[in-house]
Amino acid sequence: MADCGAVIDRLTGEPHCSIYSGRNFVKSSGIFRLSCLIALLSISTQLFAQGQATQNPPSTLDNEMDAGQAEEIGPARQLVSWNEFDGKYLSMKFGGGFLYEYGAFAQNDGSKNQIEMHSQDKIRDARFTLKGKLKFFKKRTVTYTAGFMYDGPTGKFLVRETGLMIEIPKLWGYLFVGRTKEGFSLNKVMVGYAGWTMERSTINDATIPILADGIKWLGYEEKAHLIWNAGYYADWISQSQSFSTYDHQFSGRIAWVPLMSEKTGTVLHIGTSLRYGEPKDQQLQLRSRPEAFTAPYFIDTSKFPAKSTTMLAPEIYYRPKSWLFGSEYFFQMVNAHASGDPLFQGGDVVVSWLATGETRVYNTRGAFFNQVSPARPVFQGGPGAWELVGRFSYIDLDGGTVRGGRFWRITPMVNWHLSDNVRLEFTYGYGSLNRFELNGKTQFFQTRIQLQL
Repeated sequence: MADCGAVIDRLTGEPHCSIYSGRNFVKSSGIFRLSCLIALLSISTQLFAQGQATQNPPSTLDNEMDAGQAEEIGPARQLVSWNEFDGKYLSMKFGGGFLYEYGAFAQNDGSKNQIEMHSQDKIRDARFTLKGKLKFFKKRTVTYTAGFMYDGPTGKFLVRETGLMIEIPKLWGYLFVGRTKEGFSLNKVMVGYAGWTMERSTINDATIPILADGIKWLGYEEKAHLIWNAGYYADWISQSQSFSTYDHQFSGRIAWVPLMSEKTGTVLHIGTSLRYGEPKDQQLQLRSRPEAFTAPYFIDTSKFPAKSTTMLAPEIYYRPKSWLFGSEYFFQMVNAHASGDPLFQGGDVVVSWLATGETRVYNTRGAFFNQVSPARPVFQGGPGAWELVGRFSYIDLDGGTVRGGRFWRITPMVNWHLSDNVRLEFTYGYGSLNRFELNGKTQFFQTRIQLQL
């Protein structure tokens, strides 16, 4: 049987030995990887148990624009905890995240003829973050954020969301300058670690870059229950980054929240996003994995000439206490005469239930949902938070003369939020791919451990 030192080898990418081979190794490796996850979890309990303080039941509405923003009250110089510093002129909070997952697949003959797949485990994400407040601005609130992610394929650290957020009351909100998300789609705006599923829907990943460099205006009108953002982005800094697929783009989103009650725990969110962009070098390529990071790309248009794209995406979410119902649908119109001006589309429908009674907090300034915070964490003797999720997603990248494929997937899954720092995900998926004049069926078996600070 593989020795325990193989855990480190797998994480660093170094080869290791195993006496298993062929089908027997495939079966045993799943057990071995599960034991790795359990080992990581046991280590994480030692790291986080002491720092997990007893909390009162949280509010179901979050009125802060930056959850990491430091309080101004207190001594001029105070060490808050080992990863926080609150000084006279600025505050700092150091954080990080780590995602490690395993995926296995069962394919019918049609799927095998479309694409080759192998079970494997991967580091999904490893990042460091720094955020805080600049206190020498007396007349307005100025916060900052910086993020750095380790990219496994290249072995380099990449700059993630980094910039300044400036409060401007005359503009009913804030200005963000730097590298950030465009603000298109509630599910895209949410932190990936806070999502209810392991991956965003296929249409979301295929059409919207994860980051962009530019300036974004975030505003809200409290009495009218309106929340919006609008931004302009360009790639003059990020040309070498993999997410830089557009020369420049305009993107905006507006949401109306007619129901928003702390007393009843009810939120009704209705919104829409708009976007116009000009692809880099007037070449467009849309592609996405099947909501499984360890899988290859299922749908792919390949590159084709395109002058511009215009997008519309309505969204609706309803949260009655521990339940959450939501849907988003994307339409992308492509200005590409040689390819027949294709129209691509897709979306998802999701249902989530927190069986242990927690409520996903809604952010009233950014119009998105926060991560789940267990009322009784495991490390305090409780059950943690158990979340049951069901989602149906669909994408159609066949438009005009372009044939990128059509794919749908049904995903039931369980999230076990052991604490604010540790989460385990267990996912099954059943998907259908229409591509290469074949119809392939695939079953997905996925698991992930999430650690964050």
